[in-house]
Amino acid sequence: MGIEGLEQAYHILFMAVLIVLAVLLMLCLVRAIIGPRVADRIVSVNMMGTMVIVIIAILALMLGEGYLVDICIIYAMISFLAVIVLTKVCMGVYLEKKESEEGGKPVEEKDGGH
Repeated sequence: MGIEGLEQAYHILFMAVLIVLAVLLMLCLVRAIIGPRVADRIVSVNMMGTMVIVIIAILALMLGEGYLVDICIIYAMISFLAVIVLTKVCMGVYLEKKESEEGGKPVEEKDGGH
């Protein structure tokens, strides 16, 4: 068993990991759709972003393309910002709903009054 056999074993391993990650990605998509809570949806979107980053990194190894690692880094930053924005939007909707349920009086935030 030489270098060719080792490369073949790595190729099989990478393909198996990609298949498992694809299945897990679909399960996270189902969790993001059915919820039931907003926190479940946000966590599943974050997990999907992380899994996509891992998939791209594995493809970078398999194909031997270094630029895919740069794409991973950029995707990680965009995914992080997307989750932060999604959380802010959901919190804004939650605070607005809570304010309307309490009869129009403003809800004070607990971040020091800013």
